[in-house]
Amino acid sequence: MKTIAAVLREMGKTSPYGDSKPLAVEEVELEGPGPGELLIEVAGAGLCHSDLSVIDGSRPRVMPMALGHEASGVVRETGAEVRDFKAGDHVVLSFVPSCGRCVPCAEGRPALCEHGARANAAGTLLRGARRLRTQTGGTLHHHLGVSAFSRFTVVAQESAVLIPEDAPLEEAALFGCAVMTGVGAVFNTARVEPGSSVAVFGLGGVGLSAVMGAKAAGAWPIVAVDLLESKLALALRLGASHAVCAAKEDAVEAIRQASSGGVAYAFEAAGSEKALSQAYAATRRGGKTVTMGLPHPAREFRVPAFSLAAEERVVLGSYMGSSVPRRDIPRYIAMHRAGLLPVDLLRSRDIALADINSAFDELSRGEAVRQIIRFN
Repeated sequence: MKTIAAVLREMGKTSPYGDSKPLAVEEVELEGPGPGELLIEVAGAGLCHSDLSVIDGSRPRVMPMALGHEASGVVRETGAEVRDFKAGDHVVLSFVPSCGRCVPCAEGRPALCEHGARANAAGTLLRGARRLRTQTGGTLHHHLGVSAFSRFTVVAQESAVLIPEDAPLEEAALFGCAVMTGVGAVFNTARVEPGSSVAVFGLGGVGLSAVMGAKAAGAWPIVAVDLLESKLALALRLGASHAVCAAKEDAVEAIRQASSGGVAYAFEAAGSEKALSQAYAATRRGGKTVTMGLPHPAREFRVPAFSLAAEERVVLGSYMGSSVPRRDIPRYIAMHRAGLLPVDLLRSRDIALADINSAFDELSRGEAVRQIIRFN
């Protein structure tokens, strides 16, 4: 069948992307689902900084690639050997397919699935297939097993999570990355305790989700840090008790003042080693510093070695919120419906696929939190 997709052929084109147009919106060929695979009609796809990092080349991927990894949709067809899905099911897509057989999966850490990581690096689905082709028959790689910026896509069944049919379908896309990563870092990685103090550095979709998660966990105070006043204002609406503009004041000192010397949990979601260093400095003795951001691979983070033992400090990495998607996505949707996670406030605006390049300009300038591509 044919579908319309946003295809990246060359990384590193300069902004403004509305002019350089790194993504070509074009008709491509999509094979039907093979064994263990699903044909998905995409309802909504979110634009994320992880997509932007592929476009600008800071996270290299195999080219050419049909981009996009945060999405929701409807199952339209199932391949052989599909057990848990049927046509008409509503799903959220997860950007790490988990095989269920490797050691990390057996340990309950599907975000670190070895087979999923290899497939994502190779630009294939979990079992090694590629279902996308150019109009001339050339290979197109899958982005993190999802390739969400397309009217239709084929995914491994392990990439899909069943959700209630009465959940807002387009908005549900945000649970596949932003919410799962940010809220998951609070509940799964850090395990924030009620009444404990929290700081969040970087208020994109992931950081703002961490603010929501901290509020839902009963943390206080919750200090939000960013360079943009607009994002700080949104953080206050989402549950932050304090807002610190790092462009105008010393963020570490402001956090120490707000938390009587330092927070129990500091989260870095800016994708910056400088922000991570500040988060570590703002963490109290015995506290946890959690990094969710993805800086350029060449960047390094250094801490005083003495402080790790003498102050019993803990530094934790959190990928995909240390989540188990089939457990956590339905749980977070339930929390949203209960009023604990106001995810709808992350939705900056809806766009058409044709506007995707200029939309990434808005994302790179910090003017948008989550823009959702609507296909209906």
